[in-house]
Amino acid sequence: MSLPIKTLVQCDFDGTITEEDLALFLMDTFVGEGWRPLLDDYRQHKISVGQFNTRAFAMIKADRETLLAAIRGKVRFREGLQQLVACCQRRGFRLVIVSNGLDFYIETILKDAGLDGIEVHAAQTRFSPGGLEVRYVGPDGHEMDSNFKDAYARLFQSQGYRLVYIGDGLSDVEASRYAHHVLATGEFLDYCRKNNLSCKPFDSLTDVITSLELL
Repeated sequence: MSLPIKTLVQCDFDGTITEEDLALFLMDTFVGEGWRPLLDDYRQHKISVGQFNTRAFAMIKADRETLLAAIRGKVRFREGLQQLVACCQRRGFRLVIVSNGLDFYIETILKDAGLDGIEVHAAQTRFSPGGLEVRYVGPDGHEMDSNFKDAYARLFQSQGYRLVYIGDGLSDVEASRYAHHVLATGEFLDYCRKNNLSCKPFDSLTDVITSLELL
C-alpha cells in the first residue's frame, strides 16, 4: 500500500485571511502618509519587503495595547475561515500561516477568534519608545532581510510535503514557486495571470476549501 500524501497549506495573513491589510491600516492610522514613499520603493524593487516593514514600522511610536485597540472591532475575515481550519483538520492537512505581518496582532486576532491553535510564523515585534522594532527570523533561527516566506516554503518542500500556497500579494510570488498547488487573489493573481503562472483564483476562503476538497 502507498503511504498517504503529506499535505501542508501555507497561507498568508494580511489581505488573504483578512479582507484588509492590517499592517497598512496601522501605518495609515499611526503614521499618516509618511510611510508611503517606502512602499513605492518596495514596489519598484529598490528595497526588500523586510527593509520596507522594518523602516516603516519604526515610525509607529504607539504601544501594544493602543495598536490592538485600533484593530479590534475592525478586522474582517474572508468568508470561510472557520470552515477552512475545520477542513484542514478533517483532511489531515497541516495549516501554517507565514506572514510578513507582525506576530503580536496576528496571534491576538486569531486568539480572539478562537483559532489560537494555528501555527504562525511572522515578524517578531519589540515595542520601544523609539518605534516598533521588527525582526524576521527564518526556520534556521537566523535573522533575515528578505525571502522570509520563501524560506519556509523551501523547508516544507524539503520535508516531503505536497505544498498548497495561498496568497494575495507580490511577496507571495517567489514562495509560491515551491508549491504544488497555488491559490491567488489580488495583486498576486494579477501577477500570475500576466506571467502565465499556474494558479486558481479565489475570492472567499470557501473557494479555497472547494479546491482543497479536490486534492
